[in-house]
Amino acid sequence: MHNFDFVKPASIADAVKALAAEGAQALSGGQTLLPTMKQRLAAPAVLVSLTGIAELQRVGKGEGGLHVGAAATHATVAREAAGLYPALAALAGGIGDPAVRNRGTIGGSLANNDPAACYPAGVLGSGATVVTDRRQIAADDFFQGLFTTALEEGEIITEVRFPIPERAAYVKFQQPASRFALTGVFVARSDAGVRVAVTGAGQGGVFRWTEAEAALARSFSPDAIGDLSVSPDDMISDLHGSAAYRANLVKVLTARAVASAAG
Repeated sequence: MHNFDFVKPASIADAVKALAAEGAQALSGGQTLLPTMKQRLAAPAVLVSLTGIAELQRVGKGEGGLHVGAAATHATVAREAAGLYPALAALAGGIGDPAVRNRGTIGGSLANNDPAACYPAGVLGSGATVVTDRRQIAADDFFQGLFTTALEEGEIITEVRFPIPERAAYVKFQQPASRFALTGVFVARSDAGVRVAVTGAGQGGVFRWTEAEAALARSFSPDAIGDLSVSPDDMISDLHGSAAYRANLVKVLTARAVASAAG
């Protein structure tokens, strides 16, 4: 690991100012950044920790639903969101192991946008809004490909705002070693319709299965997608599972998520 300076601001304004320095990099839970630095694949000159900013750690009811501060850990979301948004709390409680859940944050996960991470499916499936120090970004506009988001240089996620659906569930088939999603599906039904978000399977990262959404809007039951299929052409293929295997998992897990939500 290369030498670096460490800054721990107490406010968003101070964090934004610190990130304006040359070579500065935001640090939240550090579950991806720190291992990358240890492998000398990243060498920021300044690490700006966001974990000392109290307003980034709040989780609770807000205008329009559940508001989750970007520096809230997975364990905090699993605990504090359980009464208001059980499906999201269950998602957070199934990430990694206890060590990861007590250090990793929702903001760090979204900013990193790993193609097999769980939170992107929850955010996209919920139709949530990602709030930054500069603007509000709809989930449909936020995720832009593998490890790529709409965030600009130095922009900080401050909060994620989740509308609360009538019914929702997240089901994942996890890779045993990493506990990332080999494939994961988040399904949410609300007055606005049905959203189905898939992680761990697509070559371009998290995506919505719009065909399933249309079918489930007509009939919210596992049988509604019985005649549908997912093309393997855009699916990930690796030593853990072929593209065809992941395409099949998308359908199977969607049906399970719908059954769980409907039940």
